[in-house]
Amino acid sequence: MSMIRNTLTAFALAGAVGLTPAIAAAQNMRIGLITPPNHVWSQAAVAMGEELNEATGGRITLQAFPGGQLGNEAQMLQMLQTGALDMAFMTVAEISNRVPEFGAFFAPFLADDISHAARIIRSDVATELLDLLPEEAGVMGLGFGSAGMRQMVSRVAVSTAADLNGLKIRITPVDAFRDFYNALGTAPTPMPLPAVYDALANAQVDAIDMDAELIWAMRYFEQAPTVLETNHALFPMVGLVSGRVWAGLDGDDQTLIRETMQRHLDATIDTYIEKDPEWMAQVEAEESVNYSRIGPDFFADAIAEWEATWAERAPVLSALRAVADETR
Repeated sequence: MSMIRNTLTAFALAGAVGLTPAIAAAQNMRIGLITPPNHVWSQAAVAMGEELNEATGGRITLQAFPGGQLGNEAQMLQMLQTGALDMAFMTVAEISNRVPEFGAFFAPFLADDISHAARIIRSDVATELLDLLPEEAGVMGLGFGSAGMRQMVSRVAVSTAADLNGLKIRITPVDAFRDFYNALGTAPTPMPLPAVYDALANAQVDAIDMDAELIWAMRYFEQAPTVLETNHALFPMVGLVSGRVWAGLDGDDQTLIRETMQRHLDATIDTYIEKDPEWMAQVEAEESVNYSRIGPDFFADAIAEWEATWAERAPVLSALRAVADETR
């Protein structure tokens, strides 16, 4: 987004909430996340707060609230819209429930691996989607971060796609994932992240859709020893600022916050490029784990069904597919 467009957006948001951009003033801000404190996103949020505090001599403070302390993502998005929350690092999954174009990121096998996913997330096509957020969601999207590729972890053995039939699979609460798992003949079960471990331990779900970091860190494989390295979807994160809060910031603070957040968001992408293969290798090395690598042919019918639905719901899908092809 150009500097002119940034300025126009700020004034448009200001007009929408009856504010005008203010002179630089003390800002005590909060950023919400659903990830646990030791997660890459949570650490990035803390580091961003430390940098803002140092850069402004303590005039801007930013306190991170990880682990869903401020609510689930739907609740935090509502807080951002009202100005009750300043910032969030949020899954694109939640945004796609409000702005369906973002669902294109979850196209099955859009990316080959985590490095390829990074090239897609960093593309101009991806960045231009952020322009939709002020009008359609009442928030400013300052940039994308990432989590790892999506994998499957199951309590029961899975050798063919037919073995997935009827399994109750935890998914991130997002239509794009629901439609993929419906196409596979499973029973997709939306569930917030903090509830996942107990749900597996108590057999409330048969399997989960999850990224490598949390598969390893939370040791889900101790409850579900079948691990399928599928890399079936990338999983972007978006850095958000409340539109109401943004409209009340002066131009210099907007620039500082934008640049600082973008730097820390981008660093999460680099972290996952490095760490995602390491985490999966550590999972594979566990003696109790039945580990398999599975490619798109395993899911061919489900992929075609998903594409038929989402090509219409998210027209940007064709452009993202083109980016994926160009960056292979």
